[in-house]
Amino acid sequence: MNSRLIVILNDNNMSIAPPVGALSAYLARLVSGRAYRSLREVVKQLAKPLPKFLEQRALAIEEYARGLVTGGTLFEELGFYYVGPIDGHNLDHLLPVLKNVRDAKTGPILVHVVTQKGHGYAPAEASDDKYHGVVKFDVATGKQAKAKSNAPSYTKVFGESLIKEARKDRRIVAITAAMPSGTGVDMFGKAFPERTFDVGIAEQHAVTFAAGLATEGLQAVRRDLFDLPAARLRPGRA
Repeated sequence: MNSRLIVILNDNNMSIAPPVGALSAYLARLVSGRAYRSLREVVKQLAKPLPKFLEQRALAIEEYARGLVTGGTLFEELGFYYVGPIDGHNLDHLLPVLKNVRDAKTGPILVHVVTQKGHGYAPAEASDDKYHGVVKFDVATGKQAKAKSNAPSYTKVFGESLIKEARKDRRIVAITAAMPSGTGVDMFGKAFPERTFDVGIAEQHAVTFAAGLATEGLQAVRRDLFDLPAARLRPGRA
């Protein structure tokens, strides 16, 4: 279609749950291949005799080579004009690029932006998973002030209740979209690994997958972080 489309890939090398699916496996094979490994070795050898600050600069460039390899190989083949990788924390570089692609008269463009989760705030940099979503916290120390409660969390109740129901009904399966620990599905997965499915960050697919399972007589329970309460599909109904 050659439509005017801008996609921004925020590459922060961080996910709450382990990556799943063919795309992550493809990228892993790509950067572990001989060509990319040879490039890394060349950069490292060239950097060794340099002064320390230049050596660090060269190694940073080598890290960005990963983006060049994956972007040029994958996204160009998908039909995108690839731009990047760009330091997402350097606004002097990022903003002009965004303005340029906004005004471009070409087809689909993918802007590869490299960032660090929690960049600029030491407690978040040291514990990016804990700062994905926060309650009230002390800015100086980063310590979160979680209110103590005698009642169990919704996530724990959900996980334990689903396991209890699944012991009585073999048709019950659980689906999550890359949020097993935040939803209680990880508890279900330990009890019933063969009946647990993590579809990755693909909520639309999770719904379609659940509907397909339901048409075959299974009771698919899908839960993500913001699905309160969980959606349960009865057999034969989507």
